[in-house]
Amino acid sequence: MARGWESKDVESQVELLEAKQEKSTSAAKTAEQLRRDQERKDLQLSRIRIVNDLESATHPQHRKSLEAALAHLDKKISEIV
Repeated sequence: MARGWESKDVESQVELLEAKQEKSTSAAKTAEQLRRDQERKDLQLSRIRIVNDLESATHPQHRKSLEAALAHLDKKISEIV
């Protein structure tokens, strides 16, 4: 019985250590990394909106404009990564 409790204690310690390491790696991001991550998320959201608009666009000029915007966003996203 003592062995069972001991292994559970070790397991909980390992989980606690892993959680701390995970937290420290995410906290270790620099301000520049956080800024890039946020910028990438913003660009990806804009890309999703453009793709949705493009699916419903019927006017050729509007489609052309949306396709150009999509190409621009794809280029910006690839530069950040």
